Amino acid sequence: MSERLAPTARTPVPDGPAGAQHGTVPSLTWRILPLGYLGRGRARRVIQRHMTAYRRAWPMLVSGFFEPFFYLLSIGLGLNHLVGHLRLGGHAVTYATYVAPGLLASSAMNGSIIDATFATFFQLKITKSFEAVLATPLRVKDLALGQIGWAVLRGSVYSAAFLCVMGILGLVASPWAALCLPAAIALGFSFAAVGTGLTCYMRTYQDFDFILLAIMPFFLFSAVFYPLSVYPGWLQAIVSVSPLYQGVVLIRSLDAGLFGWIVLVHLAYLVALGLGGLWLAVHRLGRLLLR
Repeated sequence: MSERLAPTARTPVPDGPAGAQHGTVPSLTWRILPLGYLGRGRARRVIQRHMTAYRRAWPMLVSGFFEPFFYLLSIGLGLNHLVGHLRLGGHAVTYATYVAPGLLASSAMNGSIIDATFATFFQLKITKSFEAVLATPLRVKDLALGQIGWAVLRGSVYSAAFLCVMGILGLVASPWAALCLPAAIALGFSFAAVGTGLTCYMRTYQDFDFILLAIMPFFLFSAVFYPLSVYPGWLQAIVSVSPLYQGVVLIRSLDAGLFGWIVLVHLAYLVALGLGGLWLAVHRLGRLLLR
């Protein structure tokens, strides 16, 4: 069967101001958001659908921001005077300043993984809305890109808000911290793409236990709260290949203004992982929806 199904008879909705009159998101939004292909192609229609769905459920959209924020207040600021200063790139920083970039990375992870897993499963297995999407001119690639793009956008909102909080609390180590947001987007892309791809293999809600079983160790053992050197050698080798650790080190280095070839290695790791997850999502959704 061809990947692109015949479109249904309906009036196309134009872009720009005319599209805004038909209830779509104004084109100005897509000029502001750094979504690349998603802003120009049909995948953005999937993102528009999610924006419309969350219009009346915005408390659910912003609730995920508060978990890392409370961790920052309780652990970062609460233990700041007990732990003292830590060494970061040859400079002494407070414990709260050390923890904040790690929690920024976890905020990007949390925001991206929610819609990449739970929302994807609900639409794929329960409401069957993905099948309705493919009854339009959209293809499987557009569907996967839109689903992942929305998850990345949600994680980016969490990350931007958390970065602002870091600035307000004086936990930004250098002006280079502005680069932490693009790094957080790359981290969110890796988790969103892999999460979407793996969710397509799930059969029941019980399979989400495996997702939770992976996310919690990522959060606790990826050097968010303490340096990697506190672990024994064998555990360091395991932690160092986790995507959250790669993101934590990348964001922490950029926050401190530390640059080098290792920063590019961390970034390349996250981008490659995200592209692999995107391929997996497109391949699996095609097998499930185009049978």
